[in-house]
Amino acid sequence: MATFLLAIGLVLIVEGLVFALAPSRLEDLLEALKQLTIENRRSIGLLALAAGITLVWLAQSLSS
Repeated sequence: MATFLLAIGLVLIVEGLVFALAPSRLEDLLEALKQLTIENRRSIGLLALAAGITLVWLAQSLSS
């Protein structure tokens, strides 16, 4: 449970930094995402998911 809370906290920190430090860049990014097809957005999401799973697995392996 502690690892889960740590992960959620880290996600919120990164998201908060984006909103606090570069809100106009975030709007530009969202506009660019609108231009992508659904398939491309899905591929990006799946790649991010795979990268996240890999990082979590690696972190767990290194801490054990």
